[in-house]
Amino acid sequence: MSSRISVPPFLRQLRGDPLGLGRAAQSSRSARLEPRTRTADRVVQSVCPYCAVGCGQKVYVKDEKVVQIEGDPDSPISRGRLCPKGSASEAYVNSPMREHRVRYRRPHGTEWEELDLETAMDMIADRFLETRARTWEDADEDGRPLNRTLGVAVLGGATLDTEENYLLKKIFTAAGAVSIENQARI
Repeated sequence: MSSRISVPPFLRQLRGDPLGLGRAAQSSRSARLEPRTRTADRVVQSVCPYCAVGCGQKVYVKDEKVVQIEGDPDSPISRGRLCPKGSASEAYVNSPMREHRVRYRRPHGTEWEELDLETAMDMIADRFLETRARTWEDADEDGRPLNRTLGVAVLGGATLDTEENYLLKKIFTAAGAVSIENQARI
Protein backbone atom coordinates (compact mmCIF):
# COMPACT_ATOMS: atom_id res chain seq x y z
CA MET A 1 0.00 0.00 0.00
CA SER A 2 1.30 3.43 -0.93
CA SER A 3 1.98 5.94 1.81
CA ARG A 4 1.05 8.70 -0.61
CA ILE A 5 -2.42 10.15 -0.01
CA SER A 6 -4.58 9.80 -3.08
CA VAL A 7 -6.64 12.79 -4.16
CA PRO A 8 -10.23 11.78 -4.86
CA PRO A 9 -11.22 12.03 -8.54
CA PHE A 10 -13.88 14.63 -7.75
CA LEU A 11 -11.28 17.02 -6.29
CA ARG A 12 -8.88 16.36 -9.18
CA GLN A 13 -11.69 17.27 -11.53
CA LEU A 14 -12.46 20.53 -9.70
CA ARG A 15 -8.78 21.55 -9.62
CA GLY A 16 -7.89 21.36 -13.28
CA ASP A 17 -10.35 19.43 -15.38
CA PRO A 18 -13.89 20.62 -14.59
CA LEU A 19 -15.40 18.80 -17.59
CA GLY A 20 -13.77 15.48 -16.66
CA LEU A 21 -12.26 14.97 -20.10
CA GLY A 22 -8.64 14.30 -19.25
CA ARG A 23 -6.46 13.73 -16.24
CA ALA A 24 -9.30 13.73 -13.71
CA ALA A 25 -11.20 10.98 -15.47
CA GLN A 26 -8.24 8.61 -15.50
CA SER A 27 -7.07 6.49 -12.59
CA SER A 28 -3.40 5.65 -12.14
CA ARG A 29 -4.19 2.04 -13.16
CA SER A 30 -6.01 3.05 -16.35
CA ALA A 31 -3.13 5.39 -17.24
CA ARG A 32 -0.82 2.33 -17.40
CA LEU A 33 -3.14 0.20 -19.55
CA GLU A 34 -2.33 -0.49 -23.20
CA PRO A 35 -4.80 -1.62 -25.83
CA ARG A 36 -4.51 -5.31 -26.82
CA THR A 37 -4.28 -4.17 -30.41
CA ARG A 38 -0.97 -2.37 -29.84
CA THR A 39 0.94 -5.55 -29.00
CA ALA A 40 -0.54 -7.69 -31.79
CA ASP A 41 1.90 -9.44 -34.12
CA ARG A 42 -0.39 -9.01 -37.09
CA VAL A 43 -3.83 -7.86 -38.17
CA VAL A 44 -5.97 -10.04 -40.44
CA GLN A 45 -8.97 -8.69 -42.33
CA SER A 46 -12.02 -10.90 -42.03
CA VAL A 47 -15.80 -10.96 -42.30
CA CYS A 48 -18.09 -11.36 -39.29
CA PRO A 49 -19.43 -14.94 -39.16
CA TYR A 50 -22.86 -14.23 -37.67
CA CYS A 51 -25.16 -13.20 -40.50
CA ALA A 52 -25.25 -12.57 -44.21
CA VAL A 53 -24.61 -8.81 -43.93
CA GLY A 54 -20.84 -9.29 -44.26
CA CYS A 55 -19.50 -6.69 -41.82
CA GLY A 56 -15.75 -6.25 -42.07
CA GLN A 57 -13.58 -7.17 -39.10
CA LYS A 58 -9.98 -6.63 -38.13
CA VAL A 59 -8.66 -9.64 -36.25
CA TYR A 60 -5.65 -8.91 -34.04
CA VAL A 61 -3.34 -11.90 -33.53
CA LYS A 62 -0.52 -12.29 -31.00
CA ASP A 63 1.49 -15.50 -30.69
CA GLU A 64 -0.96 -17.19 -33.11
CA LYS A 65 -3.92 -16.46 -30.78
CA VAL A 66 -6.77 -14.03 -31.49
CA VAL A 67 -6.53 -11.25 -28.90
CA GLN A 68 -9.08 -8.74 -30.22
CA ILE A 69 -11.63 -8.35 -32.99
CA GLU A 70 -12.87 -4.92 -34.04
CA GLY A 71 -14.89 -3.46 -36.88
CA ASP A 72 -12.95 -2.61 -40.02
CA PRO A 73 -13.31 1.11 -40.80
CA ASP A 74 -12.33 0.40 -44.43
CA SER A 75 -15.32 -1.91 -44.94
CA PRO A 76 -17.87 -0.30 -47.30
CA ILE A 77 -20.58 -2.42 -45.66
CA SER A 78 -20.12 -1.70 -41.96
CA ARG A 79 -17.63 1.22 -41.95
CA GLY A 80 -16.05 0.00 -38.70
CA ARG A 81 -19.27 -0.83 -36.87
CA LEU A 82 -20.26 -4.22 -35.48
CA CYS A 83 -23.45 -5.40 -33.82
CA PRO A 84 -23.19 -6.83 -30.27
CA LYS A 85 -22.67 -10.37 -31.59
CA GLY A 86 -19.99 -9.24 -34.03
CA SER A 87 -18.28 -7.22 -31.31
CA ALA A 88 -18.20 -10.27 -29.06
CA SER A 89 -16.92 -12.65 -31.73
CA GLU A 90 -13.51 -12.83 -30.04
CA ALA A 91 -15.28 -14.86 -27.34
CA TYR A 92 -16.63 -17.11 -30.10
CA VAL A 93 -13.02 -18.00 -30.90
CA ASN A 94 -11.50 -18.06 -27.40
CA SER A 95 -14.34 -19.30 -25.19
CA PRO A 96 -13.25 -21.98 -22.72
CA MET A 97 -16.59 -23.67 -23.48
CA ARG A 98 -15.83 -24.02 -27.19
CA GLU A 99 -15.82 -27.65 -28.29
CA HIS A 100 -12.78 -28.87 -30.20
CA ARG A 101 -13.94 -32.48 -30.40
CA VAL A 102 -16.78 -34.30 -32.12
CA ARG A 103 -19.43 -35.17 -29.54
CA TYR A 104 -22.00 -37.84 -30.38
CA ARG A 105 -24.98 -39.26 -28.54
CA ARG A 106 -26.33 -42.48 -29.99
CA PRO A 107 -30.09 -42.86 -30.58
CA HIS A 108 -31.81 -43.43 -27.23
CA GLY A 109 -28.45 -42.91 -25.52
CA THR A 110 -28.02 -40.94 -22.32
CA GLU A 111 -24.28 -40.19 -22.53
CA TRP A 112 -22.13 -38.25 -24.98
CA GLU A 113 -19.11 -39.94 -26.48
CA GLU A 114 -16.18 -38.54 -28.41
CA LEU A 115 -15.55 -39.55 -32.00
CA ASP A 116 -12.66 -38.77 -34.28
CA LEU A 117 -13.58 -36.41 -37.12
CA GLU A 118 -13.14 -39.00 -39.88
CA THR A 119 -15.54 -41.44 -38.19
CA ALA A 120 -18.15 -38.70 -37.69
CA MET A 121 -17.88 -37.53 -41.31
CA ASP A 122 -18.24 -41.12 -42.56
CA MET A 123 -21.35 -41.60 -40.39
CA ILE A 124 -22.93 -38.45 -41.81
CA ALA A 125 -22.12 -39.40 -45.41
CA ASP A 126 -23.45 -42.95 -44.94
CA ARG A 127 -26.71 -41.71 -43.41
CA PHE A 128 -27.15 -39.07 -46.10
CA LEU A 129 -26.61 -41.54 -48.96
CA GLU A 130 -28.87 -44.17 -47.38
CA THR A 131 -31.69 -41.64 -46.81
CA ARG A 132 -31.33 -40.23 -50.33
CA ALA A 133 -31.47 -43.71 -51.90
CA ARG A 134 -34.45 -44.78 -49.74
CA THR A 135 -36.52 -41.64 -50.45
CA TRP A 136 -35.52 -40.96 -54.08
CA GLU A 137 -38.37 -40.14 -56.50
CA ASP A 138 -37.57 -40.64 -60.20
CA ALA A 139 -40.96 -39.58 -61.53
CA ASP A 140 -44.49 -38.76 -60.43
CA GLU A 141 -47.51 -41.03 -61.05
CA ASP A 142 -47.95 -39.54 -64.55
CA GLY A 143 -44.36 -40.34 -65.51
CA ARG A 144 -43.08 -36.77 -65.36
CA PRO A 145 -39.47 -36.67 -64.14
CA LEU A 146 -38.92 -35.48 -60.55
CA ASN A 147 -35.34 -36.56 -59.75
CA ARG A 148 -35.61 -35.46 -56.15
CA THR A 149 -35.66 -36.55 -52.54
CA LEU A 150 -37.98 -35.24 -49.86
CA GLY A 151 -36.09 -37.25 -47.23
CA VAL A 152 -33.33 -34.66 -46.89
CA ALA A 153 -33.80 -31.12 -45.66
CA VAL A 154 -31.11 -28.47 -45.28
CA LEU A 155 -31.08 -25.42 -43.04
CA GLY A 156 -28.23 -22.98 -43.64
CA GLY A 157 -27.15 -21.00 -40.62
CA ALA A 158 -26.62 -17.36 -39.81
CA THR A 159 -23.10 -18.12 -38.59
CA LEU A 160 -22.20 -19.10 -42.15
CA ASP A 161 -21.26 -16.43 -44.62
CA THR A 162 -23.06 -15.88 -47.91
CA GLU A 163 -20.58 -17.97 -49.89
CA GLU A 164 -20.94 -20.98 -47.58
CA ASN A 165 -24.74 -20.81 -47.76
CA TYR A 166 -24.53 -20.50 -51.55
CA LEU A 167 -22.39 -23.66 -51.70
CA LEU A 168 -24.81 -25.51 -49.40
CA LYS A 169 -27.65 -24.59 -51.73
CA LYS A 170 -25.76 -25.73 -54.82
CA ILE A 171 -24.51 -29.01 -53.31
CA PHE A 172 -27.85 -30.10 -51.88
CA THR A 173 -29.77 -29.06 -54.99
CA ALA A 174 -27.38 -31.18 -57.05
CA ALA A 175 -28.05 -34.07 -54.63
CA GLY A 176 -31.79 -33.77 -55.32
CA ALA A 177 -32.93 -32.06 -52.13
CA VAL A 178 -35.74 -29.53 -52.54
CA SER A 179 -36.31 -28.62 -48.88
CA ILE A 180 -33.56 -26.04 -48.58
CA GLU A 181 -33.90 -23.01 -46.35
CA ASN A 182 -31.76 -20.50 -44.49
CA GLN A 183 -32.07 -19.38 -40.89
CA ALA A 184 -31.83 -15.74 -41.97
CA ARG A 185 -35.18 -16.02 -43.80
CA ILE A 186 -37.04 -17.77 -40.96
